[in-house]
Amino acid sequence: MKYVIIFFIALPGFFQNNYPDATKILQKVDDNMTSKSRIVESQMVIHGRRNDRVVTSKGYSEGNDKSFTEYLSPEREKGTKMLKLEDRLWIYSPSTDRTIQLSGHMLRQSVMGSDLSYEDMMDDRKLTDIYDAKVIGEEEIDGRKTWVLELNANVDDASYARRKTWIDQERFVPLKEELFAKSGQLLKKTVLSDVVRIGNRWFPKRMNYKDMLKDGDGTDFIMTDIELDPEIPEYIFSKASLKK
Repeated sequence: MKYVIIFFIALPGFFQNNYPDATKILQKVDDNMTSKSRIVESQMVIHGRRNDRVVTSKGYSEGNDKSFTEYLSPEREKGTKMLKLEDRLWIYSPSTDRTIQLSGHMLRQSVMGSDLSYEDMMDDRKLTDIYDAKVIGEEEIDGRKTWVLELNANVDDASYARRKTWIDQERFVPLKEELFAKSGQLLKKTVLSDVVRIGNRWFPKRMNYKDMLKDGDGTDFIMTDIELDPEIPEYIFSKASLKK
């Protein structure tokens, strides 16, 4: 018996999972998913109880502090514009020719009846700047091996206190996420797909967001065209652009 005891003392890591460092995984995800600047043309397909609604837009962003979006269709939303500067968000409505500023709890409201909130669209920070991570397992999703990470917020202003995310082991992009409140309540689920190579990085062009507090099949956010790290004129990120 003593030889068995000596054997296990000599191998202290014998029963430990041989998982990679979670922070390094998250850094690789950030390298793929974040960029200095971005121009995106997109469709937002809002799945309703009776029918689907498609909203198209073109968005510009620079880092985490600046973004500008113009909605192109349908006619009802055409010309609506949103400008984010740091933690402030302005929305221009052509029907009223008015600009309003959203802040605080108003940022948790739905964007045009979708499963995305204004907070979801505003927060482009790196995950490593917001969360502490640990690997809690491995799973396979649609034939892809993933690391399962648990992320816990280390800042007070995180949109979600905790995340569970499934990271593709080869391409280092998230394929699925579950987003939780401080109370532990599951708020949203996301599924990411249509992963493509853009330059030296991998990027998912299709994301399904499902608000777990609402009925329906969620909202698909589909990037129809994406340009990473372009030069964007400074005037785009000004309040004057809202009424142009």
